[in-house]
Amino acid sequence: MLKNYIKIAFKVMLRNKLFTFISLFGICFTLLFLILLSSVIDYGFGPVKPESKLERTLSITMGALGTERGGNTMGPLFSPWFFRKYAKPMTIPEKISISSYYSPDVIYHGNKKIKLGIKYTDAEFWEICDFNFLEGVPYTGEEVAATAQVAVINQRMQNEYFDGESAVGKIFEYKDKRFLVKGVVENVSIIRIMPYSDIWLPMGHAEIDLDKPTLIGGFPGWYASLLAKDKRDIPAIKAEFQQQMEHIEFPEGHFNSILTAASSYQEALARQMFRRQDGNILPFMMILLGVATIFMLLPAINLVNINMSRIYERSSEIGIRKAYGASSIVLTGQFLVENIIITLLGGILSVILAVIILAVFNSSGILADTIFSINYRVFLVSMGFALFFGILSGVYPAWKMSRLEPVQAMEGGE
Repeated sequence: MLKNYIKIAFKVMLRNKLFTFISLFGICFTLLFLILLSSVIDYGFGPVKPESKLERTLSITMGALGTERGGNTMGPLFSPWFFRKYAKPMTIPEKISISSYYSPDVIYHGNKKIKLGIKYTDAEFWEICDFNFLEGVPYTGEEVAATAQVAVINQRMQNEYFDGESAVGKIFEYKDKRFLVKGVVENVSIIRIMPYSDIWLPMGHAEIDLDKPTLIGGFPGWYASLLAKDKRDIPAIKAEFQQQMEHIEFPEGHFNSILTAASSYQEALARQMFRRQDGNILPFMMILLGVATIFMLLPAINLVNINMSRIYERSSEIGIRKAYGASSIVLTGQFLVENIIITLLGGILSVILAVIILAVFNSSGILADTIFSINYRVFLVSMGFALFFGILSGVYPAWKMSRLEPVQAMEGGE
């Protein structure tokens, strides 16, 4: 039966090419936007190098500190002292790293002024992140402990400072210090805000007191990454960090509450949005789904009207089938399957267009070192949107026409 529905669907599409074109255009335009948005979100939050271990990585980053008077301080604000005292002693994670966000800066080399980002890390940072080293190696734990004047740079820094020549073993100057290049890595897109930088230095070179007892860190802010041995350890790691928070101290004196957790990036955003300790991602995802549904609603309404006109043209067919005993459920199923087929066809066309658009965007260099793509996750989400769109726009017309009496249907559904 399904095979016959598919054959009928293609016959109907070829019979009225104008309706088919209008339907496909509306479907493609709507789904194309959602596919492009899904690709951007996936690149920003999905497991992409150098964060290929993201599925078993948690971070302690966003949070809020409250005062007795009801005031609060929010954002990526915690200090290295906070992470050393409450994150580093944890035993369940396989690796624990403390690092800063990147800070924009400039260095001068000859007549060149080079704009770049500086990031301070420990040695575990290189074990949690999966950077592709073009040459050399990362700095070690011993070098971090000794605050050695060593660095890892990216390919862009190699090209601009060392004119594209091998940089390992060479020296560059930054803030009156001479740093030895130990390794060169591939460039990272700024969209991957956690690992992004142009130069990575041992954290002791940061211009703050790393051991000062304070909850609030200095610019550019700090975060901790926790790598689980296995995805199944994630809940236990979250629970262990919450146990650590039960013994929190407030060195500043005017804070009396803290809102933070070991969480995924999405959970951290949800926690900040809803001010909930658990950072439940379900309400956050419901909002995204609601926005997507609203965005699809208007074209879905237009497609409903088109489908109604297309189905009215087949009123004689409906009347004859009902006269021969076809039930409303069977007819509804047929028209719904037909609409889903044309919607999935529009979804496939949207994916093809999205691949072309993303290829043009990637080659334009508007966002340096950023390569958006249609991977299996984006493809499945795209087909999910197409299926949802097909059901959303096809249920009412199918149900409406299937309810007609045979004589009424033969008269054109009036």
